[in-house]
Amino acid sequence: MQLVIGNKNYSSWSLRPWLLMRQAGIAFDEVLLRFDDGFAPDSAFKRALARHSPAGRVPVLIDKLHSDSGADTFAVWDTLAIAEYLAEKFPALRLWPEDARARARARSVCAEMHAGFSALRTHCPMNIEASLPEVGERLLREQPAVKADLERIVTLWSELLVEHGGPLLFGRFTIADAYFAPVCSRVRTYGLPVATHIAAYVDAVHTLPAMQAWVKDALAEQDFVAFDEPYRTHR
Repeated sequence: MQLVIGNKNYSSWSLRPWLLMRQAGIAFDEVLLRFDDGFAPDSAFKRALARHSPAGRVPVLIDKLHSDSGADTFAVWDTLAIAEYLAEKFPALRLWPEDARARARARSVCAEMHAGFSALRTHCPMNIEASLPEVGERLLREQPAVKADLERIVTLWSELLVEHGGPLLFGRFTIADAYFAPVCSRVRTYGLPVATHIAAYVDAVHTLPAMQAWVKDALAEQDFVAFDEPYRTHR
């Protein structure tokens, strides 16, 4: 399998399946397409991505299937679809919780993350190499929607951590933790104030070996990409 991703410092959507696969021990080849020349239809990034996905967005999972009729290449290009595909392909890895109700709850919170929290996404884009606590403080003061997003996330995490005992949302690592990893990164970057038990969850995600590897790679990129609407190019 191949996973097509964008710059690790910025691409929050790419982080999700990469972290999931790496932490779960699913072998894959990484194909990194850099954002450097922007997102115009004729940019090198868009031209390269068009060879992998008709949607024109990262990440993309490419699975090479083999049968009696030969090899077949299959692409999945939505983060939630990628997670579901991997869960079905590798059932022994238990990427979703085993309990039916916990599994339904995990899918619910991932769907909420997938479609919501637009204020936090817009005003606090992922930037692993940065430390911007003063920006976070200002945003919470000036942007009520960002504060509301953070409060909802804290409530959601708190309920799951209490119910399942931590240190991760459903006790052990699942798709849900991979899905919220970019938010954990934002909490650190923008110094967002959270309670001790929430900070402990953020730390638990960052101490995952796969997350440590991603952060190390992101810091090694040593680049800067200026864009106004980064999350409109990822799904």
